[in-house]
Amino acid sequence: MLLGFKKLTLFFIYLTISFSCCWIYVQSEDNEVITCSNIVQLQHRTDNISLTDFGGVGDGKTLNTKAFKEAIYRISHLAQREGGTTLYIPPGVFLTEPFNLTSHMTLHLAAGAVIKATQDSSNWPLIAPLPSYGRGRERPGGRYMSFIHGDGLQDVVITGDNGTIDGQGDAWWNMWRNRTLQFTRPNLVEFVNSKDIIISNVIFKDSPFWNIHPVYCSNVVVRFATILAPRDSPNTDGIDPDSSSNVCIEDSYISTGDDLVAVKSGWDEYGIAYGRPSSNITIRRVTGSSPFAGIAIGSEASGGVENILAEHINLNNMGIGIHIKTNIGRGGYIKNISISHVYMENARKGIKISGDVGDHADDKYDHNALPIVKGITIVNVWGVKVLQAGLIKGIKNSPFSDICLSDINLHGVNGTRSRTPSWMCSDVVGVAHEVSPWPCSELISQKLGSCANY
Repeated sequence: MLLGFKKLTLFFIYLTISFSCCWIYVQSEDNEVITCSNIVQLQHRTDNISLTDFGGVGDGKTLNTKAFKEAIYRISHLAQREGGTTLYIPPGVFLTEPFNLTSHMTLHLAAGAVIKATQDSSNWPLIAPLPSYGRGRERPGGRYMSFIHGDGLQDVVITGDNGTIDGQGDAWWNMWRNRTLQFTRPNLVEFVNSKDIIISNVIFKDSPFWNIHPVYCSNVVVRFATILAPRDSPNTDGIDPDSSSNVCIEDSYISTGDDLVAVKSGWDEYGIAYGRPSSNITIRRVTGSSPFAGIAIGSEASGGVENILAEHINLNNMGIGIHIKTNIGRGGYIKNISISHVYMENARKGIKISGDVGDHADDKYDHNALPIVKGITIVNVWGVKVLQAGLIKGIKNSPFSDICLSDINLHGVNGTRSRTPSWMCSDVVGVAHEVSPWPCSELISQKLGSCANY
């Protein structure tokens, strides 16, 4: 059972109003909402300081890098009370260069508080590439440090009263479009080799690259987050758990230029060698919009991905609703994936499970490293205005197996006919039960029961 949490029955009712969808769910008899957020206990901080105590000025013009560094130095190096310290960011716009967090701290943004990234990249620190990627994701060599960064930390909270962390990413997007990037763009928030992380009640805006990236982490909660970027902003994934375990993503709204949630675990031969999978990840009650995927797994999944639960997902104006993606040379595995109770409206494709997606880090990848995709269960999916219901394209010498589709209704646009078949499949073994339109012949019809019995 994922994350060791008991399953409770939810009655899930979708209401569609003016191209939007909202849900009503009934709580359990003891009024307990299903949540995985208790994998990390929120610590009571006994020490409280304000950025203004260190000379912080929230006028949107003054550079506050020194104030942030001195405040965090105080938390990490000076005597701190048991329970850690809260760094309070008052209302105002606090411009700053990138900075590192420290253990046993809470970064609290008040209502009206904005931590804004400078657009001057000349002083932006460079850090080494992740070992599971072997190089920067976009460019060879190192990569720019994330705007808010943490490495080797424990017990860190980013929260507040819906204050904003603004990456001012348009300058970085333009460098990417103009092909003038020297190194891989920075994430907005990244934790590396860290544990016991909570991110909640904050707005993340205009990230230069991926928004929230926990990599080589454990025990991570992202809840009540709002993540925003224009639809044409390149590679602005919402939340990317990467070679991480015990991750809880709940009750969040994401509207970006790339996948809303993408589970990863390293790239080609580097991810295979590093060998750290992503596992035990729950994604629940996430709403959003993107020209790419709502729930994505891969394509960088060379370290393996397993035990993923995604449920009660509400998607609008999507490229692909559910996308599981890998490629020859990736190696690794994607297995024990359970996705249920998904509503989507206005999507180019409903479900895509594909073995030919994603580029390669370099030409040293192993052409014989075939990924294993096995044990994919997708049930209770409803879609309207979906141009193509689904595509499942396995790999010839490594067919996808134990694929189970049940209680799926994906409807096209009324009054129009598509030249593309509603389903296209190859190199796949699995079953289908109550799927409309009826999927491809490669999936065996299961007249009784559902995927749970397969």
